[in-house]
Amino acid sequence: MSGELLWSLGVVLVFVGFVLSFVAVVLLVLSGLKGKKSEGKARGGGVIVIGPFPVVFGTDKESVKILLLLSIVLVALLLVFMVFSFYILR
Repeated sequence: MSGELLWSLGVVLVFVGFVLSFVAVVLLVLSGLKGKKSEGKARGGGVIVIGPFPVVFGTDKESVKILLLLSIVLVALLLVFMVFSFYILR
């Protein structure tokens, strides 16, 4: 696997990230335009990944569990790609 292919893969992944972010914003705007005036409870959280260790915070247990699961999957994928690229570029 050449460096050009890895660079192209990186550009494609960045583009996919931008597209996913744009779609998420559009869906959020469309759901807000539905006109439902219901009382909702705001939930949220975040993840800071320092090396292979995720630091998770959130407003309720359910969002923290989801974010923890997603961060573990992200770190596992990162390790797989690192090992894969090490053996390919070697």
